[in-house]
Amino acid sequence: MIVFWTLAGLATALAGLLVLSLARRGVDREQPVSDTGAAELSELDRLKSRGLLDEEAWSAARAEAGRRLLAGASPDVAPRVGGRDRTVVMAGLVGAVAATLSLYLVIGDPGLPDQPYERRIDEWAAGPETLDAPRIAAVLSRAVKREPENRTALTMLGAARFEAGDPIGAASAFRRALALDPDDATSWARLGESLVRAADGSVGGDAEAAFSRALSLDPDQLGARFFLGEAALSRGDVVKAREVWAPLIAALDPSDPRRTELVSRLDAAA
Repeated sequence: MIVFWTLAGLATALAGLLVLSLARRGVDREQPVSDTGAAELSELDRLKSRGLLDEEAWSAARAEAGRRLLAGASPDVAPRVGGRDRTVVMAGLVGAVAATLSLYLVIGDPGLPDQPYERRIDEWAAGPETLDAPRIAAVLSRAVKREPENRTALTMLGAARFEAGDPIGAASAFRRALALDPDDATSWARLGESLVRAADGSVGGDAEAAFSRALSLDPDQLGARFFLGEAALSRGDVVKAREVWAPLIAALDPSDPRRTELVSRLDAAA
């Protein structure tokens, strides 16, 4: 069908080109300008400057030349579109439509129903190792509909939606998973990350609360520590940021550029 719609688009473009071309036929064309009158006026001025014409003769001759120049000018003609032009334009449009329908009847299948979405999900589920994040999310979403109490499926759905660029959907999945297990530190941290992405990188109150809950359950949630330090620095609370980031800095290798960046940011804010 991609080929069909491509050809249909080309046919429409050609029809539009025909319309535009014919529409310009009535535009005034620039009339050739004769320089005879201008040359005559110039010659009269030259004769006067040489003293061969006095003022009265020069004025009379110049007025007569001006009248001849005006009499020879062509009046403006408004654009006109005749009946034949309209016929040709309409024929072009009708021909484009007819060609498009004919092409569809030849290479298309008007009676072929659209493949149901559920059938496509069945095909994706048969080979999940080859799927991208949006399709994985679709497969997991159906699994969650069938098993709404499956916490593992919910956390996987949240991760897939996050990778697919749907942070709001990811946050929804993590919230549902936390309703089943409120002591899952990782889901609290992933919920916070989803909220941060949904807010274009800003650590809002809900995200900060999620990160704090994650750390209270598991102090080794280093991602949560990073965002809590970001939130503290944004408020100018360098002491809090240093306290939260200290275990994170200690966990990073001394040669890790991320450690150097964290230390530099704390020193610059102090």
